[in-house]
Amino acid sequence: MSFASIQNVTKSYITKGRPVKRALKGVSLEVKKGEVLGLLGVNGAGKTTLSSIIAGIIPPTSGDLYWNKQSIYHDISSYKRHIGFCPQSPNLDKQLKLGQSLHFTARCYGFSKEEAKKRCSELADQFSLGNYLEASPNQLSGGYRQRFLLARALVHGPDLVILDEPTVGLDPHIRQDLWKEIQKLKERGVAVLLTTHYLDEAELLSDRVCFIHNGEIRLTDTPQKLIKQYNKQNLEEVFLEFVDTSEVELFKRNG
Repeated sequence: MSFASIQNVTKSYITKGRPVKRALKGVSLEVKKGEVLGLLGVNGAGKTTLSSIIAGIIPPTSGDLYWNKQSIYHDISSYKRHIGFCPQSPNLDKQLKLGQSLHFTARCYGFSKEEAKKRCSELADQFSLGNYLEASPNQLSGGYRQRFLLARALVHGPDLVILDEPTVGLDPHIRQDLWKEIQKLKERGVAVLLTTHYLDEAELLSDRVCFIHNGEIRLTDTPQKLIKQYNKQNLEEVFLEFVDTSEVELFKRNG
């Protein structure tokens, strides 16, 4: 069942009244309940722009996004209560300790003081953050920073979690810890939109993967079907051939 549907979305960035870049070009995509959808592409392909639009952070230039068949822009505040967003660049308030930041986030979603305290305790246990709640963000390693960002994104029990490069630069064992948390989300029926450059990660976790190139969706299918279709050993080999072919097509189109 699809409950997030992106319909013909475009995004152009404008400077001094003139469009300077078309980051997305008529993107249509569906996210299904309880699936992990991997969003794959080279740098500049449009992944972060699309993720930010789905998260309700930036608006599209045109097109629409539907949640349970209703445009999110009719009541975007209500929509955001269903969304958890873990950004690529950590956006942590350095003036707050981690426990304060987590508690503040829960209160912003309407939790009472006691409810917020209980929820923060649950998340601290789940992500092994109990020893760090009195720490400031600059005291965290990269792995614990990502654990905290994911915990914060889950405070309100979202139905769709958007993870933008959640494991970049992390040690292998920390990556695997976060993989387990992503798999637990799927088991609970939460949909996950996963943007990653790690093709092994996408192959392991994703029910479907979506290849985006030059602001356009080019392929969407299961990793297994794409590997078979391209006659490759793994998803990384598929992706490399996809990128090479897409660059040739783009050159011919513009040539």
